[in-house]
Amino acid sequence: MTANILRLSPAAERNKQPILERLRQVLPEQARVLEIASGTGQHAAWFAAQMPGWSWQPTDFQADALPSIRAWAADAAAGQVLPPLQLDVMATPWPLEGAAFDAIYCANMLHIAPWACCAALMQGAARHLAPGGVLITYGPYLEDDVPTSAGNLAFDDSLRRENPAWGIRRREDVAQAAQHAGLVLRERHAMPANNLLLVWGREP
Repeated sequence: MTANILRLSPAAERNKQPILERLRQVLPEQARVLEIASGTGQHAAWFAAQMPGWSWQPTDFQADALPSIRAWAADAAAGQVLPPLQLDVMATPWPLEGAAFDAIYCANMLHIAPWACCAALMQGAARHLAPGGVLITYGPYLEDDVPTSAGNLAFDDSLRRENPAWGIRRREDVAQAAQHAGLVLRERHAMPANNLLLVWGREP
């Protein structure tokens, strides 16, 4: 790999195995997965390499992220990771030609994007989930009935000082945006470093 193409996220390196363990519990051995906000591409490569039956479609809003995603995929995924696409969740339609996925996975995006992106993610997921499919979101959340860690409070403050449109989202607000798109929270999993993995699906 070319050093100036390959990007490395220490956080993605730390959390890839705990997330994989949860994904194995949520998803079948054969699944078609769309990843929103793939970032460096580390998750796409790691998950696909560990689960031969998963076909992974990475995407990212930033065009300059795509070379790193390709580099990780070429090195570690044995052809299971499809060529990355540039995708803006706010766009309608998404550039997927009506494709349906067993899962849509989005990690660490909601707190570094304007709030409108949450509703757009939910609406897009509702359009592109196959019957029985799930949307999986991962990252820090505020919760009305759970004390917020000091680390997450400090992180939220730093995000809002960097960009007033950013910030850790209330799980209850995210659930409301999901409900407007016809999705409900099915599973809540506490993860390391005060993160949550949330599983959303269509209402019965």
